Parts: sequence; C-alpha cells; structure tokens
Amino acid sequence: MPSQVRVKICGLRTVADVMAASDAGAAYVGFNFFPKSPRYVSPEQARDLAIEVPVGIAKVGLVVNADDALLDRLAEIVPLDMLQLHGAETPERVAQIRARYGLPVIKVLGISGPDDLEAIDRYSLVADQLLVDAKPPKDAVLPGGNGVRFDWSLLARRKYWTKPWMLAGGLTPENVAQAIAQTGAMQVDVASGVESAPGCKDAGLMRAFCAAARGA
Repeated sequence: MPSQVRVKICGLRTVADVMAASDAGAAYVGFNFFPKSPRYVSPEQARDLAIEVPVGIAKVGLVVNADDALLDRLAEIVPLDMLQLHGAETPERVAQIRARYGLPVIKVLGISGPDDLEAIDRYSLVADQLLVDAKPPKDAVLPGGNGVRFDWSLLARRKYWTKPWMLAGGLTPENVAQAIAQTGAMQVDVASGVESAPGCKDAGLMRAFCAAARGA
C-alpha cells in the first residue's frame, strides 16, 4: 500500500477472498483455526489457500489456546509466516510457542478499560507483535471478530510501544481513518467489518477499507 499504514484482513475462506484481499492492498492475510468461528478453515483448506497468497503478503494463522498437537499439524502442512494467539495464553506459553515453531508471534490483547493496558508491557517482552482488540462481550462465543470496538482514547496517550502493534475491534471502511487518527496506529486488522454476512468476505468492502486506511 502506498501509505505507511498496513492492513491485515483476517478470516479468509476462499481463493476469491485471498485474491480480493491481495488486490485491495492487504499486507497480511489471516486464516482462522478456531472451530467455533464462522471464519474457520481446516489446516488442509488453509494449505490450499496459502499457496495462492502472492509473495510479499504475510500469511497469519489465528489460534485460540491451541495445544501442541494442533500447532504441530499447522507447522507440518500450512506454509504460515506468523502465528496469532487469540486466547488466554500466558507470557510463558507465548514464549514457548515462539521458541518451538520458530515463527514470529502476534499476541492479541483485549481492552475494555485502563486496567487492561498493563498487559501490553508484559506481553511486549515475549511477542513479536501485539494486536490490541476489544474485549469480547461476556456472553460471546468468539474471542474476536464480534464487530465490537473499545474506547480508542485509551491508546491516545501511549506514545511509546516497544513492539509493532495492530489495532482491531469493530473497524469498518467508515471508521478506520478516524481510528488511525485517534490512536496513531500504523497497522489495522479487520474481519467482520469487511463481510456481507458472518464469514463471507466482500471484495468491495475490502477495497474500501484499504483505501480508507491509505487515506488516513
């Protein structure tokens, strides 16, 4: 993308999704391995999608409290560039996964209030990148991708980050420029905000989202 803001589009399920995300200018594409998600793909499906991703776009595997059996399977058959940990993984588990698989790790941190920001410093010691997302509603089945945003002003006063980070949570083509302006985010992540229905990516929304991020 011409601007410095990098976009990650998560939850791709078809080759058409991959091509549309690439054409829109995504820097990262994400494959969701959480079975309860409408964006779930099997390792075998992800392998077939990953080989279609153009060179230069990072392929990210999203897992939730994954055990070594699943991670071993992914490492065996899916050519991923990064792992995204979207569960309750401890800093020790993050470090263990990073060492075992030799891939950069993105740790997702849910934010709902100022008390949640302390985790950013702890996980910065072990993760390669952080993804700052809205905490899911208490009755939510999914840890992310719920279309919920948090108070972006919580991040406005954070001037220094020791690791690269992404902003997520309720981002859409209509509000992503405002989110970038308010938080200073240089990377943004979207899933439900570019869908016509849960799990169904919309090529036009992906183009609009990336264009809005560029414009910011």
